[in-house]
Amino acid sequence: QLQLVESGGGLVQPGGSLRLSCAASGFTLDSYVIGWFRQAPGKEREGVSCVSSSGGSTNYANSVKGRFTISRDNAKNTVYLQMNSLKPEDTAVYYCATARIWATTGCYGLDYWGKGTLVTVSS
Repeated sequence: QLQLVESGGGLVQPGGSLRLSCAASGFTLDSYVIGWFRQAPGKEREGVSCVSSSGGSTNYANSVKGRFTISRDNAKNTVYLQMNSLKPEDTAVYYCATARIWATTGCYGLDYWGKGTLVTVSS
């Protein structure tokens, strides 16, 4: 069964850090573009960051640029999202998804999704 599983969410104070992981089972991630997305309560889902299949190309939403870093370890079949200098407005459920296309504006052709991990930034 093809599955993506996110982990690493939790409660953190403003200014803190978290590292999210997106692990695949039932298939290998190395041929896929991977994107991180988030959905805050009452808001639409938005793209956060995408990484190409090789890991050589990345992009970020303006709201997280300079604070978040996406990376991948294909040997571990896992993609990461390092989140630093977290703000209350980063509070959301974070999802990872496979994509067919990486572009400077985001990733497209989304196929498989995880169930998400909740990040809460609050004092």
